[in-house]
Amino acid sequence: MGRFKIVATAAVSGLLGMAVAAALTSYASWSRVVSDEQSLLKIFSERAMKNVENSLGQGRAAISSLAQWDGEFCSPEHVAFMRRITINTRAIEEVRFTGNDTQCNSWGDEVGNNKEPEVDGALGDGFELALRAEPHIQGIDPITLVRRGPYSVIINTSRLSDVILNEQLNLAIFYQNRIVSGLRVQDAVPWADVMSRQRERDDSHVYAVTKRNGWAAVVAEPITALPSSFKQELLRALPTSLIIGLLIAALAAKLFSQRRSPLSELKSAVQQREFVVHYQPIIALNSGECVGAEALVRWIRPDGSMVSPDKFIPLAEDSGLILDITDQVIKGVVDDLEQVLANNRGLHIAINLCAEDIKSGRFIAVIETALHNGLISHEQIWLEATERGFIDIDAAVGSLQKAKALGFHVAIDDFGTGYSSLQHLQRLPIDVLKIDKAFVDTIGTSSASSSVITHIIAMAKTLNLQIVAEGVETEAQANYLKAQGVEYAQGWLYSKALPAKDFVNFLG
Repeated sequence: MGRFKIVATAAVSGLLGMAVAAALTSYASWSRVVSDEQSLLKIFSERAMKNVENSLGQGRAAISSLAQWDGEFCSPEHVAFMRRITINTRAIEEVRFTGNDTQCNSWGDEVGNNKEPEVDGALGDGFELALRAEPHIQGIDPITLVRRGPYSVIINTSRLSDVILNEQLNLAIFYQNRIVSGLRVQDAVPWADVMSRQRERDDSHVYAVTKRNGWAAVVAEPITALPSSFKQELLRALPTSLIIGLLIAALAAKLFSQRRSPLSELKSAVQQREFVVHYQPIIALNSGECVGAEALVRWIRPDGSMVSPDKFIPLAEDSGLILDITDQVIKGVVDDLEQVLANNRGLHIAINLCAEDIKSGRFIAVIETALHNGLISHEQIWLEATERGFIDIDAAVGSLQKAKALGFHVAIDDFGTGYSSLQHLQRLPIDVLKIDKAFVDTIGTSSASSSVITHIIAMAKTLNLQIVAEGVETEAQANYLKAQGVEYAQGWLYSKALPAKDFVNFLG
Protein backbone atom coordinates (compact mmCIF):
# COMPACT_ATOMS: atom_id res chain seq x y z
CA MET A 1 0.00 0.00 0.00
CA GLY A 2 2.89 2.40 0.77
CA ARG A 3 4.32 1.94 -2.72
CA PHE A 4 0.88 2.41 -4.20
CA LYS A 5 0.34 5.60 -2.21
CA ILE A 6 3.72 6.99 -3.30
CA VAL A 7 3.01 6.25 -6.94
CA ALA A 8 -0.53 7.57 -6.63
CA THR A 9 0.64 10.74 -4.89
CA ALA A 10 3.35 11.28 -7.49
CA ALA A 11 0.86 10.73 -10.27
CA VAL A 12 -1.69 13.05 -8.71
CA SER A 13 0.99 15.65 -8.03
CA GLY A 14 2.26 15.37 -11.57
CA LEU A 15 -1.22 15.63 -13.02
CA LEU A 16 -2.03 18.52 -10.72
CA GLY A 17 1.22 20.25 -11.65
CA MET A 18 0.53 19.76 -15.34
CA ALA A 19 -3.04 20.97 -14.85
CA VAL A 20 -1.85 24.08 -13.01
CA ALA A 21 0.84 24.66 -15.64
CA ALA A 22 -1.72 24.19 -18.40
CA ALA A 23 -4.13 26.58 -16.70
CA LEU A 24 -1.46 29.21 -16.15
CA THR A 25 -0.17 28.82 -19.69
CA SER A 26 -3.68 29.02 -21.10
CA TYR A 27 -4.44 32.12 -19.03
CA ALA A 28 -1.18 33.80 -20.02
CA SER A 29 -1.75 32.90 -23.66
CA TRP A 30 -5.29 34.25 -23.62
CA SER A 31 -4.11 37.47 -21.95
CA ARG A 32 -1.50 37.81 -24.68
CA VAL A 33 -4.16 37.37 -27.39
CA VAL A 34 -6.30 40.10 -25.81
CA SER A 35 -3.33 42.43 -25.40
CA ASP A 36 -2.27 41.98 -29.01
CA GLU A 37 -5.81 42.57 -30.18
CA GLN A 38 -5.99 45.77 -28.14
CA SER A 39 -2.77 46.93 -29.77
CA LEU A 40 -4.32 46.28 -33.17
CA LEU A 41 -7.47 48.16 -32.17
CA LYS A 42 -5.26 51.07 -31.07
CA ILE A 43 -3.86 51.27 -34.61
CA PHE A 44 -7.41 51.41 -35.98
CA SER A 45 -8.43 54.11 -33.50
CA GLU A 46 -5.36 56.16 -34.45
CA ARG A 47 -6.28 55.81 -38.13
CA ALA A 48 -9.86 56.80 -37.38
CA MET A 49 -8.65 59.91 -35.54
CA LYS A 50 -6.31 60.72 -38.42
CA ASN A 51 -9.29 60.45 -40.79
CA VAL A 52 -11.26 62.94 -38.68
CA GLU A 53 -8.33 65.35 -38.70
CA ASN A 54 -7.84 64.92 -42.46
CA SER A 55 -11.55 65.57 -43.15
CA LEU A 56 -11.63 68.72 -41.00
CA GLY A 57 -8.26 69.77 -42.41
CA GLN A 58 -9.67 69.53 -45.93
CA GLY A 59 -12.52 71.78 -44.84
CA ARG A 60 -10.11 74.36 -43.40
CA ALA A 61 -7.91 74.25 -46.49
CA ALA A 62 -10.92 74.69 -48.77
CA ILE A 63 -12.08 77.77 -46.85
CA SER A 64 -8.57 79.23 -47.04
CA SER A 65 -8.70 78.76 -50.83
CA LEU A 66 -12.20 80.23 -51.02
CA ALA A 67 -11.03 83.36 -49.19
CA GLN A 68 -8.82 84.19 -52.19
CA TRP A 69 -11.84 85.02 -54.36
CA ASP A 70 -11.82 88.73 -55.22
CA GLY A 71 -14.63 88.88 -57.73
CA GLU A 72 -18.37 89.46 -57.46
CA PHE A 73 -19.97 87.27 -54.82
CA CYS A 74 -22.61 84.73 -55.91
CA SER A 75 -21.94 85.50 -59.56
CA PRO A 76 -21.86 82.50 -61.94
CA GLU A 77 -18.06 82.71 -61.79
CA HIS A 78 -18.09 82.68 -58.00
CA VAL A 79 -20.44 79.69 -57.94
CA ALA A 80 -18.21 77.86 -60.42
CA PHE A 81 -15.18 78.64 -58.24
CA MET A 82 -16.92 77.19 -55.18
CA ARG A 83 -18.08 74.17 -57.19
CA ARG A 84 -14.54 73.36 -58.33
CA ILE A 85 -13.29 73.38 -54.78
CA THR A 86 -16.23 71.19 -53.73
CA ILE A 87 -15.60 68.63 -56.46
CA ASN A 88 -11.83 68.56 -55.92
CA THR A 89 -12.05 68.12 -52.15
CA ARG A 90 -12.92 64.57 -51.14
CA ALA A 91 -14.52 65.34 -47.80
CA ILE A 92 -16.70 68.28 -48.90
CA GLU A 93 -20.28 67.91 -50.13
CA GLU A 94 -21.16 71.61 -50.49
CA VAL A 95 -19.75 75.13 -50.08
CA ARG A 96 -21.92 77.99 -48.82
CA PHE A 97 -21.35 81.73 -49.00
CA THR A 98 -23.33 83.89 -46.59
CA GLY A 99 -22.70 87.60 -47.09
CA ASN A 100 -24.51 90.61 -45.74
CA ASP A 101 -26.85 90.87 -48.72
CA THR A 102 -26.49 87.65 -50.62
CA GLN A 103 -26.28 83.93 -50.04
CA CYS A 104 -25.46 81.08 -52.41
CA ASN A 105 -23.84 77.67 -52.56
CA SER A 106 -21.57 75.68 -54.81
CA TRP A 107 -24.47 74.06 -56.66
CA GLY A 108 -25.96 77.35 -57.79
CA ASP A 109 -28.94 77.19 -55.42
CA GLU A 110 -30.28 80.14 -53.51
CA VAL A 111 -30.01 79.09 -49.89
CA GLY A 112 -32.34 81.77 -48.64
CA ASN A 113 -32.10 83.15 -45.14
CA ASN A 114 -31.12 79.90 -43.47
CA LYS A 115 -30.55 80.24 -39.75
CA GLU A 116 -26.89 79.93 -38.87
CA PRO A 117 -26.35 76.68 -36.92
CA GLU A 118 -25.23 76.70 -33.32
CA VAL A 119 -21.46 76.53 -32.93
CA ASP A 120 -20.25 73.41 -31.11
CA GLY A 121 -16.56 74.25 -30.94
CA ALA A 122 -13.57 76.12 -32.35
CA LEU A 123 -10.87 74.63 -34.57
CA GLY A 124 -8.37 77.47 -34.15
CA ASP A 125 -7.36 80.29 -36.50
CA GLY A 126 -10.94 81.58 -36.54
CA PHE A 127 -12.52 78.34 -37.78
CA GLU A 128 -15.74 77.21 -36.14
CA LEU A 129 -17.39 73.80 -36.02
CA ALA A 130 -21.10 73.00 -36.04
CA LEU A 131 -22.31 69.43 -35.65
CA ARG A 132 -26.04 70.07 -35.78
CA ALA A 133 -26.20 71.94 -39.09
CA GLU A 134 -29.33 71.42 -41.18
CA PRO A 135 -28.59 70.13 -44.69
CA HIS A 136 -29.65 72.31 -47.59
CA ILE A 137 -31.33 69.28 -49.19
CA GLN A 138 -33.86 67.67 -46.94
CA GLY A 139 -33.72 63.95 -46.17
CA ILE A 140 -29.96 63.45 -46.53
CA ASP A 141 -27.53 62.25 -43.89
CA PRO A 142 -26.53 64.52 -41.00
CA ILE A 143 -23.83 67.04 -41.84
CA THR A 144 -20.91 68.71 -40.13
CA LEU A 145 -20.19 72.34 -40.92
CA VAL A 146 -16.84 74.13 -40.80
CA ARG A 147 -16.90 77.88 -41.28
CA ARG A 148 -14.86 81.02 -41.09
CA GLY A 149 -16.07 84.44 -42.13
CA PRO A 150 -18.71 84.27 -44.88
CA TYR A 151 -17.74 80.79 -46.06
CA SER A 152 -18.97 77.45 -44.75
CA VAL A 153 -18.16 73.97 -46.01
CA ILE A 154 -20.48 71.01 -45.54
CA ILE A 155 -18.97 67.65 -44.66
CA ASN A 156 -21.13 64.55 -44.63
CA THR A 157 -20.85 63.45 -41.02
CA SER A 158 -20.37 59.85 -42.11
CA ARG A 159 -17.02 60.92 -43.63
CA LEU A 160 -15.68 61.30 -40.10
CA SER A 161 -15.93 57.53 -39.63
CA ASP A 162 -14.94 56.58 -43.18
CA VAL A 163 -12.29 54.01 -42.31
CA ILE A 164 -11.88 50.40 -43.39
CA LEU A 165 -12.60 48.07 -40.47
CA ASN A 166 -13.20 44.36 -40.11
CA GLU A 167 -16.89 43.46 -39.96
CA GLN A 168 -16.76 42.49 -36.29
CA LEU A 169 -15.36 45.87 -35.19
CA ASN A 170 -17.43 48.82 -33.97
CA LEU A 171 -16.34 52.45 -34.26
CA ALA A 172 -17.67 55.58 -32.58
CA ILE A 173 -16.43 59.13 -33.17
CA PHE A 174 -17.02 61.47 -30.21
CA TYR A 175 -16.83 65.23 -29.95
CA GLN A 176 -16.82 66.51 -26.38
CA ASN A 177 -18.11 63.12 -25.15
CA ARG A 178 -21.02 63.05 -27.61
CA ILE A 179 -21.22 60.50 -30.45
CA VAL A 180 -21.32 62.27 -33.83
CA SER A 181 -20.55 59.41 -36.23
CA GLY A 182 -19.61 55.76 -36.31
CA LEU A 183 -19.86 52.27 -37.71
CA ARG A 184 -22.28 49.83 -36.10
CA VAL A 185 -22.72 52.15 -33.10
CA GLN A 186 -26.17 50.68 -32.46
CA ASP A 187 -24.64 47.38 -31.42
CA ALA A 188 -24.60 46.46 -27.74
CA VAL A 189 -21.49 48.45 -26.85
CA PRO A 190 -21.50 50.52 -23.61
CA TRP A 191 -19.91 53.58 -25.28
CA ALA A 192 -20.58 56.01 -22.45
CA ASP A 193 -19.05 53.61 -19.92
CA VAL A 194 -15.92 53.26 -22.02
CA MET A 195 -15.50 57.05 -22.30
CA SER A 196 -16.13 57.74 -18.60
CA ARG A 197 -13.97 54.95 -17.16
CA GLN A 198 -11.31 54.67 -19.88
CA ARG A 199 -11.67 50.89 -19.70
CA GLU A 200 -9.77 48.73 -22.17
CA ARG A 201 -11.96 45.65 -21.72
CA ASP A 202 -15.03 44.33 -19.94
CA ASP A 203 -16.91 41.04 -19.97
CA SER A 204 -18.11 41.51 -23.53
CA HIS A 205 -15.68 43.75 -25.44
CA VAL A 206 -12.12 44.96 -25.77
CA TYR A 207 -11.51 48.61 -26.63
CA ALA A 208 -9.00 51.18 -27.85
CA VAL A 209 -9.44 54.95 -27.46
CA THR A 210 -7.56 57.79 -29.16
CA LYS A 211 -8.26 61.37 -28.01
CA ARG A 212 -7.13 64.70 -29.46
CA ASN A 213 -8.46 68.26 -29.34
CA GLY A 214 -11.87 67.36 -27.93
CA TRP A 215 -12.34 64.46 -30.36
CA ALA A 216 -12.18 60.77 -29.52
CA ALA A 217 -12.15 57.65 -31.71
CA VAL A 218 -13.24 54.46 -29.94
CA VAL A 219 -12.90 51.03 -31.57
CA ALA A 220 -14.59 48.05 -29.89
CA GLU A 221 -14.49 44.33 -30.65
CA PRO A 222 -16.60 41.58 -29.06
CA ILE A 223 -14.54 39.12 -27.05
CA THR A 224 -16.39 36.31 -28.84
CA ALA A 225 -14.69 37.43 -32.06
CA LEU A 226 -11.18 36.85 -30.71
CA PRO A 227 -9.40 33.77 -31.98
CA SER A 228 -9.84 30.69 -29.78
CA SER A 229 -7.83 28.22 -31.85
CA PHE A 230 -4.62 29.12 -30.05
CA LYS A 231 -5.83 27.77 -26.72
CA GLN A 232 -7.22 24.62 -28.35
CA GLU A 233 -3.96 23.96 -30.17
CA LEU A 234 -2.02 24.40 -26.95
CA LEU A 235 -4.24 21.99 -25.03
CA ARG A 236 -3.97 19.34 -27.77
CA ALA A 237 -0.18 19.55 -27.58
CA LEU A 238 0.08 19.33 -23.79
CA PRO A 239 -0.56 15.52 -23.52
CA THR A 240 2.53 14.87 -25.64
CA SER A 241 4.81 17.07 -23.60
CA LEU A 242 4.32 20.11 -21.42
CA ILE A 243 7.58 21.52 -22.71
CA ILE A 244 6.55 21.03 -26.32
CA GLY A 245 3.21 22.55 -25.48
CA LEU A 246 4.86 25.61 -23.98
CA LEU A 247 7.11 25.98 -27.04
CA ILE A 248 4.09 25.76 -29.31
CA ALA A 249 2.33 28.35 -27.15
CA ALA A 250 5.26 30.76 -27.45
CA LEU A 251 5.50 30.18 -31.21
CA ALA A 252 1.75 30.61 -31.71
CA ALA A 253 1.77 33.84 -29.68
CA LYS A 254 4.65 35.11 -31.77
CA LEU A 255 2.90 34.21 -35.03
CA PHE A 256 -0.31 35.86 -33.87
CA SER A 257 1.43 39.12 -33.03
CA GLN A 258 3.67 39.05 -36.08
CA ARG A 259 3.36 42.03 -38.38
CA ARG A 260 1.58 41.68 -41.67
CA SER A 261 3.51 41.01 -44.85
CA PRO A 262 5.53 43.91 -46.29
CA LEU A 263 3.15 44.22 -49.25
CA SER A 264 0.10 44.37 -46.95
CA GLU A 265 1.84 47.01 -44.84
CA LEU A 266 2.61 49.02 -47.96
CA LYS A 267 -0.97 48.78 -49.25
CA SER A 268 -2.26 49.94 -45.89
CA ALA A 269 0.23 52.83 -45.86
CA VAL A 270 -0.99 53.94 -49.29
CA GLN A 271 -4.64 53.78 -48.18
CA GLN A 272 -3.90 55.70 -44.97
CA ARG A 273 -1.72 58.25 -46.80
CA GLU A 274 1.29 57.70 -44.55
CA PHE A 275 3.69 59.19 -47.10
CA VAL A 276 5.18 62.66 -46.75
CA VAL A 277 7.56 64.67 -48.90
CA HIS A 278 11.01 65.87 -47.93
CA TYR A 279 12.92 68.37 -50.05
CA GLN A 280 16.65 68.33 -50.85
CA PRO A 281 17.75 71.84 -51.89
CA ILE A 282 19.27 72.46 -55.32
CA ILE A 283 21.92 75.19 -55.29
CA ALA A 284 23.10 77.48 -58.09
CA LEU A 285 26.90 77.07 -58.06
CA ASN A 286 27.62 80.60 -59.31
CA SER A 287 25.50 82.45 -56.73
CA GLY A 288 25.21 79.90 -53.92
CA GLU A 289 21.44 80.55 -53.80
CA CYS A 290 18.82 77.84 -53.48
CA VAL A 291 16.86 77.70 -56.75
CA GLY A 292 14.74 74.65 -56.06
CA ALA A 293 14.59 71.19 -54.53
CA GLU A 294 14.08 67.56 -55.39
CA ALA A 295 10.92 66.10 -53.82
CA LEU A 296 11.77 62.81 -52.10
CA VAL A 297 9.08 60.53 -50.67
CA ARG A 298 9.29 59.37 -47.07
CA TRP A 299 7.13 56.73 -45.34
CA ILE A 300 6.29 57.72 -41.77
CA ARG A 301 4.50 55.01 -39.80
CA PRO A 302 1.75 55.96 -37.31
CA ASP A 303 4.23 55.34 -34.47
CA GLY A 304 6.57 57.98 -35.93
CA SER A 305 9.20 55.56 -37.27
CA MET A 306 10.51 56.06 -40.82
CA VAL A 307 10.88 53.31 -43.42
CA SER A 308 13.93 53.68 -45.65
CA PRO A 309 13.00 54.35 -49.33
CA ASP A 310 15.29 51.55 -50.54
CA LYS A 311 13.10 49.12 -48.60
CA PHE A 312 9.73 50.11 -50.07
CA ILE A 313 10.36 51.80 -53.44
CA PRO A 314 11.34 48.54 -55.26
CA LEU A 315 8.28 46.77 -53.77
CA ALA A 316 6.08 49.71 -54.74
CA GLU A 317 7.37 49.60 -58.32
CA ASP A 318 6.93 45.83 -58.62
CA SER A 319 3.38 45.94 -57.18
CA GLY A 320 2.19 49.01 -59.08
CA LEU A 321 1.60 50.94 -55.84
CA ILE A 322 4.23 53.45 -56.95
CA LEU A 323 1.54 55.19 -59.01
CA ASP A 324 -0.55 55.94 -55.91
CA ILE A 325 2.58 57.03 -54.03
CA THR A 326 3.51 59.38 -56.89
CA ASP A 327 0.02 60.90 -56.69
CA GLN A 328 0.50 61.50 -52.96
CA VAL A 329 3.89 63.10 -53.61
CA ILE A 330 2.38 65.47 -56.20
CA LYS A 331 -0.43 66.43 -53.82
CA GLY A 332 2.10 66.81 -51.00
CA VAL A 333 4.22 69.22 -53.05
CA VAL A 334 1.21 71.39 -53.82
CA ASP A 335 -0.08 71.30 -50.23
CA ASP A 336 3.37 72.06 -48.78
CA LEU A 337 4.75 74.67 -51.15
CA GLU A 338 1.95 76.15 -53.26
CA GLN A 339 2.19 79.61 -51.69
CA VAL A 340 6.00 79.50 -51.51
CA LEU A 341 6.26 78.75 -55.23
CA ALA A 342 3.63 81.37 -56.04
CA ASN A 343 5.68 83.99 -54.19
CA ASN A 344 8.98 82.99 -55.83
CA ARG A 345 8.68 82.21 -59.53
CA GLY A 346 12.41 81.51 -59.71
CA LEU A 347 11.98 78.47 -57.48
CA HIS A 348 11.29 74.97 -58.88
CA ILE A 349 10.49 71.53 -57.47
CA ALA A 350 11.67 68.31 -59.16
CA ILE A 351 9.30 65.32 -58.97
CA ASN A 352 10.46 61.78 -59.78
CA LEU A 353 8.43 59.68 -62.22
CA CYS A 354 8.34 55.90 -62.44
CA ALA A 355 8.74 53.91 -65.65
CA GLU A 356 5.02 53.09 -65.90
CA ASP A 357 4.04 56.76 -65.63
CA ILE A 358 6.52 57.73 -68.33
CA LYS A 359 5.24 54.97 -70.60
CA SER A 360 1.55 55.79 -70.17
CA GLY A 361 1.71 59.55 -69.69
CA ARG A 362 -0.79 59.21 -66.82
CA PHE A 363 1.16 61.66 -64.69
CA ILE A 364 0.23 64.62 -66.92
CA ALA A 365 -3.45 64.59 -65.93
CA VAL A 366 -2.54 64.05 -62.26
CA ILE A 367 -0.24 67.07 -62.15
CA GLU A 368 -2.62 69.22 -64.17
CA THR A 369 -5.39 68.49 -61.69
CA ALA A 370 -3.11 69.25 -58.73
CA LEU A 371 -2.16 72.62 -60.25
CA HIS A 372 -5.76 73.65 -60.99
CA ASN A 373 -5.58 76.69 -58.69
CA GLY A 374 -3.00 78.22 -60.98
CA LEU A 375 -0.73 79.40 -58.15
CA ILE A 376 2.13 77.20 -59.35
CA SER A 377 3.29 77.68 -62.93
CA HIS A 378 4.12 74.65 -65.06
CA GLU A 379 7.69 75.92 -65.54
CA GLN A 380 8.26 75.53 -61.78
CA ILE A 381 7.79 71.76 -61.96
CA TRP A 382 10.69 69.62 -63.14
CA LEU A 383 9.84 66.05 -64.05
CA GLU A 384 12.67 63.62 -63.34
CA ALA A 385 12.95 60.24 -65.05
CA THR A 386 15.65 57.61 -64.69
CA GLU A 387 16.93 55.66 -67.65
CA ARG A 388 14.78 52.70 -66.55
CA GLY A 389 11.82 54.77 -67.66
CA PHE A 390 13.04 54.78 -71.25
CA ILE A 391 12.84 51.06 -71.95
CA ASP A 392 9.88 51.83 -74.26
CA ILE A 393 11.62 54.80 -75.86
CA ASP A 394 8.84 55.67 -78.31
CA ALA A 395 6.21 55.86 -75.57
CA ALA A 396 8.59 57.84 -73.34
CA VAL A 397 9.31 60.39 -76.08
CA GLY A 398 5.59 60.87 -76.69
CA SER A 399 4.73 61.38 -73.01
CA LEU A 400 7.59 63.75 -72.34
CA GLN A 401 6.89 65.81 -75.46
CA LYS A 402 3.34 66.35 -74.20
CA ALA A 403 4.70 67.41 -70.82
CA LYS A 404 7.14 69.87 -72.39
CA ALA A 405 4.39 71.32 -74.57
CA LEU A 406 2.52 72.19 -71.37
CA GLY A 407 5.55 74.02 -70.02
CA PHE A 408 7.03 71.41 -67.68
CA HIS A 409 10.80 70.95 -67.59
CA VAL A 410 12.11 67.42 -68.10
CA ALA A 411 15.25 66.03 -66.47
CA ILE A 412 17.03 62.70 -66.88
CA ASP A 413 18.02 61.48 -63.42
CA ASP A 414 21.02 59.34 -62.36
CA PHE A 415 22.52 59.81 -65.80
CA GLY A 416 25.18 57.29 -66.79
CA THR A 417 23.93 54.40 -64.67
CA GLY A 418 21.74 52.81 -67.36
CA TYR A 419 22.43 51.05 -70.61
CA SER A 420 20.52 53.25 -73.04
CA SER A 421 21.94 56.72 -72.30
CA LEU A 422 24.05 57.41 -75.38
CA GLN A 423 21.71 55.59 -77.75
CA HIS A 424 18.55 57.52 -76.84
CA LEU A 425 19.73 60.78 -75.28
CA GLN A 426 19.36 62.83 -78.47
CA ARG A 427 15.80 61.57 -79.05
CA LEU A 428 14.52 62.48 -75.61
CA PRO A 429 12.91 65.93 -75.17
CA ILE A 430 14.87 66.82 -72.04
CA ASP A 431 16.05 70.12 -70.59
CA VAL A 432 18.22 68.99 -67.70
CA LEU A 433 20.79 66.25 -67.14
CA LYS A 434 21.50 65.11 -63.58
CA ILE A 435 24.90 63.53 -63.00
CA ASP A 436 24.74 60.54 -60.69
CA LYS A 437 26.57 60.67 -57.35
CA ALA A 438 28.75 57.73 -58.41
CA PHE A 439 30.53 59.98 -60.93
CA VAL A 440 30.70 62.99 -58.59
CA ASP A 441 32.48 60.77 -56.05
CA THR A 442 35.34 60.18 -58.52
CA ILE A 443 36.29 63.87 -58.65
CA GLY A 444 39.87 64.30 -57.46
CA THR A 445 40.52 60.55 -57.31
CA SER A 446 42.64 58.22 -59.40
CA SER A 447 39.67 56.01 -60.22
CA ALA A 448 39.52 54.59 -63.73
CA SER A 449 36.15 56.28 -64.21
CA SER A 450 37.24 59.68 -62.85
CA SER A 451 37.41 61.20 -66.34
CA VAL A 452 33.90 60.08 -67.26
CA ILE A 453 32.30 63.06 -65.54
CA THR A 454 34.22 65.45 -67.78
CA HIS A 455 32.83 63.72 -70.87
CA ILE A 456 29.31 63.75 -69.44
CA ILE A 457 29.52 67.49 -68.82
CA ALA A 458 30.89 68.12 -72.32
CA MET A 459 28.12 66.02 -73.90
CA ALA A 460 25.42 67.88 -71.94
CA LYS A 461 26.88 71.24 -73.02
CA THR A 462 26.87 70.09 -76.66
CA LEU A 463 23.17 69.27 -76.34
CA ASN A 464 22.46 72.62 -74.62
CA LEU A 465 21.26 70.91 -71.46
CA GLN A 466 21.38 72.38 -67.98
CA ILE A 467 23.33 70.21 -65.52
CA VAL A 468 22.66 69.24 -61.91
CA ALA A 469 25.33 67.31 -60.03
CA GLU A 470 23.98 64.99 -57.34
CA GLY A 471 25.64 63.87 -54.12
CA VAL A 472 28.04 66.81 -53.75
CA GLU A 473 29.71 66.45 -50.35
CA THR A 474 32.92 68.50 -50.44
CA GLU A 475 33.98 72.02 -51.40
CA ALA A 476 36.57 70.50 -53.74
CA GLN A 477 33.82 68.74 -55.69
CA ALA A 478 31.75 71.93 -55.83
CA ASN A 479 34.70 74.01 -57.04
CA TYR A 480 35.56 71.46 -59.75
CA LEU A 481 31.97 71.34 -61.00
CA LYS A 482 31.72 75.13 -61.02
CA ALA A 483 34.94 75.37 -63.01
CA GLN A 484 33.53 72.89 -65.53
CA GLY A 485 30.47 75.07 -66.08
CA VAL A 486 27.97 72.94 -64.16
CA GLU A 487 25.03 75.16 -63.18
CA TYR A 488 23.51 73.40 -60.18
CA ALA A 489 24.38 70.97 -57.39
CA GLN A 490 22.66 69.15 -54.57
CA GLY A 491 24.04 67.05 -51.77
CA TRP A 492 25.00 66.95 -48.09
CA LEU A 493 27.51 69.78 -48.58
CA TYR A 494 24.45 72.04 -48.70
CA SER A 495 21.71 70.12 -46.94
CA LYS A 496 20.09 66.75 -46.48
CA ALA A 497 16.48 66.26 -47.56
CA LEU A 498 14.31 68.42 -45.29
CA PRO A 499 10.67 68.34 -44.15
CA ALA A 500 8.60 71.08 -45.79
CA LYS A 501 8.76 73.46 -42.81
CA ASP A 502 12.53 73.12 -42.52
CA PHE A 503 12.96 73.61 -46.28
CA VAL A 504 10.98 76.86 -46.14
CA ASN A 505 13.23 77.99 -43.28
CA PHE A 506 16.26 76.99 -45.37
CA LEU A 507 15.05 79.28 -48.13
CA GLY A 508 15.02 82.12 -45.61
